[in-house]
Amino acid sequence: MNNQQHAKQKRNDWFLFCWRHRITFRRKEMKIFCFLFPIILFKTFASVEKEVVSAFLAIDLHGKGNPDAVKALALLDELDQKSILPLLTAMNQANPIGDNWIRGAINQILKSSKFQPFPSSEIKGFIQNKENIGSSRRSAFELLQDFRPKLASSMVPKLINDPEPSLRREAVARLLNQASTALSDSESKKLYTRALTEARDAEQIKVASNALKEMGQEINLVELMGFLTEWELIGPFDNTERAGFGKTYEPETTNKESYPGKNGQVQWSPFSTSDSFGMLDINQKFGEIKEALAYGKTDFYSDKDQKAQFRLGSKNAWKIWVNGKLLFARDEYHRGGTRVDQFILDGALRKGKNQIMVKVCQNEQTQHWTKQWEFCLRVTDPSGRAIKQARKK
Repeated sequence: MNNQQHAKQKRNDWFLFCWRHRITFRRKEMKIFCFLFPIILFKTFASVEKEVVSAFLAIDLHGKGNPDAVKALALLDELDQKSILPLLTAMNQANPIGDNWIRGAINQILKSSKFQPFPSSEIKGFIQNKENIGSSRRSAFELLQDFRPKLASSMVPKLINDPEPSLRREAVARLLNQASTALSDSESKKLYTRALTEARDAEQIKVASNALKEMGQEINLVELMGFLTEWELIGPFDNTERAGFGKTYEPETTNKESYPGKNGQVQWSPFSTSDSFGMLDINQKFGEIKEALAYGKTDFYSDKDQKAQFRLGSKNAWKIWVNGKLLFARDEYHRGGTRVDQFILDGALRKGKNQIMVKVCQNEQTQHWTKQWEFCLRVTDPSGRAIKQARKK
């Protein structure tokens, strides 16, 4: 539908409104009505839009507000593609449930108003505004990819330093593709090196580092990615019938050299790894025992107070504390494999010394794929860049 057809449709909507309400006008009254009606229509449109947004933002994680959200869905036919930007903006405030409702609403609006002008420039501006949260900007970028792919593609190179990891990944992926198809080894190496420098995604880092290794350049992934490889370990403690996960053993509450363990007195001792991705194999320390758990602790020195992400990988049940405060816990065993950055936990570092402690539990299963008792951990900024430790004082 072109602009002329769109305007004609709007006029028809006005007259249909008049007919439905049996409104008749003299010529002078009709002129006044024609002047005021767009204003009335705009106010009605704005109120519907506000009602829809408010309903989605009111949903909580336990489902409260769902009935009002369902009612709001029925109002979407009264909105058009101009409402996409306010809905994207609402994502900045929405919880994950509300976010899903908003995504569905945008898709419904796009389907019901597919002949209306798509707000390309507004969405592009939304993506470029880094004050919008990363996940909202990612959703906006995906809209451009679906409806204006050339525009989305033109934005990719400038995403190379973006703080939102999923957008940054788009730019790094393009670099990796260019590197793999470069006409000369020198150009390929240059592109892989830049990709490695800018990448925050573990898999992309692996691709770039492996390619450079094949070209004869060694990469210290432990240093580059910030894996913590020097620990103190203590154990084993009892985890019969998986009861140890929820049990508070003394290392969680006191700071002593030794404690009663599963098979007698146990004490802290150094443990490290030379694995390229910082994997610590607890079996190497205690043997392949079952129904047991161990604690690991390490100190991390920060040059300032700062936000941080604690990126942990483990296929065992685990808990993690930072400076004595429980950051997160996961009571699940051997579901899939251990991966780098498997769990990304938001937290903070204080200036100076920070103690990180993990509790890693092994269950009773004996299948070959349940033997692993392991973890890896790195500390990064919110973009995924490794935070370099300050010098110990």
